[in-house]
Parts: sequence; C-alpha cells; structure tokens
Amino acid sequence: MAATPPSTRAVTRSLEDHIRHHAALLGFDSVGFSPADLPDNVLSRLREFVAAGRHGTMSWMAERMEARAQPRHLWPEVKSVISLGLSYAPEGDALATLHKPDCGNISVYARHRDYHDVVKGRLKQLANQIIKYDRDAQVKVFVDTAPVAEKPLAAQAGLGWQGKHTNLVSRDAGSWLFIGTIYTTAQLEPSPHRAGKCGNCARCLDVCPTRAFPQPYALDARRCISYLTIEHHGPIPMALRPLIGNRIYGCDDCLAVCPWNRFAQMTAEMKLTARPDLVAPSLQALSRLDDTAFRTTFSGSPIKRIGRNRFIRNVLIAIGNAGRPALLPETWRLQHDTDPVIAEAARWAGTRLRSREICAE
Repeated sequence: MAATPPSTRAVTRSLEDHIRHHAALLGFDSVGFSPADLPDNVLSRLREFVAAGRHGTMSWMAERMEARAQPRHLWPEVKSVISLGLSYAPEGDALATLHKPDCGNISVYARHRDYHDVVKGRLKQLANQIIKYDRDAQVKVFVDTAPVAEKPLAAQAGLGWQGKHTNLVSRDAGSWLFIGTIYTTAQLEPSPHRAGKCGNCARCLDVCPTRAFPQPYALDARRCISYLTIEHHGPIPMALRPLIGNRIYGCDDCLAVCPWNRFAQMTAEMKLTARPDLVAPSLQALSRLDDTAFRTTFSGSPIKRIGRNRFIRNVLIAIGNAGRPALLPETWRLQHDTDPVIAEAARWAGTRLRSREICAE
C-alpha cells in the first residue's frame, strides 16, 4: 500500500525551515517571508515623492512605479517574497573621519567590496537550494537594481520597520542592514512582525547636515548627500557644498546616530569590513587619481560605479571645505581638467581655500 503523501501545508512549512537553515549557512543575519502584496499607500507615497520632484535626476524612480509598489506588476506569477538581511555594522565610530578635514569620509557600506555582488551571489545560492527542494518553484533574485520595494517588503516580512530616515531599522542590526529580495511562486507562510518603533526619537532628522528630511518618514533626495555624491550628475548646488564637509561618497549621519545601533554587532562578513586605506583616505592622494589609478584603487568597490570624474568632483568639494591652504596646488592643477564639472569644482575649491587663507593672515 502506497504511503499517504504529505499535505501541501506540511511541505510548505518544511520549505520555510529549509530556507531559514540555508540562509543562516550563507551568512544572512535575518530572513522573513511575506505575501506578494503591498498596501496601496506604498504606491501613493511613491507617486507623491515623484510628483514633488524629490527623486531629483533619478528618472528611473518615475518609471514602472506600479511594478515597484506591487510585486505582481513586475512578475504576475509571484506568490511570496523572501526578504533577507545582511549586517554591515562597522567597528567603532562610523563618523570619526568627519573630524579629519585632510581626509575623505566614505560611507561605511562602500569601504570594501560592492555589496550588490556579495548579496546577489548568496541570493543565487539560496535560490538554487529552493529549486532543489521544490522543483515546481520558480524564483527571481533582486539586490537594489530592479523596481522592487525592498524596504516595505522587508518590513512586512518582519525584518524591521522603516525609520524616520526612511531606511530599514532592525532590532538586531540597527540601521546597518543590507536587504536582498527573492520573489517565488511558492506559497510561504508569512513571518510574524517583530515589535519596534522610533517613538519620539528624531536624532536621524536632526543630524542631517543638509536638512534632507522635510518631515519624518519623508526624504528629499535633492538635498541628500548620498544622492548628491553618488547619483547626481553635474555640478553640486552651491548652497549645499559647504554642508557636505569631507563626505566624498555617501553619508552615514542619519544611520549612525540611530539608538537601535547599540544592539548591532560588528559584521562577521570579511568582504564588508573596511579596507584600511578607505577608512580615512588622504584628499591630496585621491585628487591625483587619473582614470586608470581610480579604477585600480576601487576595483570591486561600489565607488567604481560613479566613475573617476564624479568622484574627483566630490573630492574637490571636500578640499574646498577642508580649510587647508596646503591643498591649494591640487585645485590649481585640476582647474585645467578636461571635464568641465571638475574644472569648475576646482575653481570653487581654490577660491574657498584662498579666502580662508586671507582671513587667517
């Protein structure tokens, strides 16, 4: 007599345990499941964000908004979403370099390997494990490069909640959490929500140098230093340049001051720990990078994505804010750069340093 096949629900529960087990083996710090549906307010808030122009020059934010706000608009067959978190919590004070004007401050997540590559490689391995267990399941993996609402989905899957700085906050990793997403046709049991909230805390809003948060839970990317130094092409607005300080790639201020970070342990992933040469790199040395040297220095780094010209533009803004006349020769040299944005930034930095020099005489 043939054995009675297990119920569909029992198989699905086993698949969930299988996913959790292999996610842990792959180094993920958290995993959760949610239905492939998001509340209507996700789309309405996205539309408001774009209508107000707060996406700046990120035209891709205005494209495929329905697909971004609702998984089934991107993939009609999807039934469940698997959200995974990988901590990149740093060792020590993430903002320590801000007090070293001769050095550039690089966002914690960009001080070593490109997290897109690290996380996506592991998502693919986990996806293979899902298919091995359930050959009828189909999967698609995403890491910040497709119209996917990673943060609302991760919050819905119980990884945390979106804080007032709009980023995900985890009870375990604080604000230092990379998110990976897997869409699947498998029907998975949703994970329970974990309690946590920002309460009356507004540290992330108050610390922002450029006042990029018009209100809690809302961001104006046009004033965000991460956007300005990474996504924004062309000259950085004059009024915002002095506020950028020595931040040459990204900004961690709103993340670093989150009180929930006290529960975060330094990341165990070696590929995400800081390279010593990128913790407090010399502005003078960085300003002298040509295209070849730039590509060599930032091989495997997310910084390589913005290219040498945009990076040197950022370095020059930091030099202009450094208040170090010894850096004037770097601005003179770069005033003759073939890139007009670099040349203009060099003139601005030189004028600013020269005015500081005159005031000091």
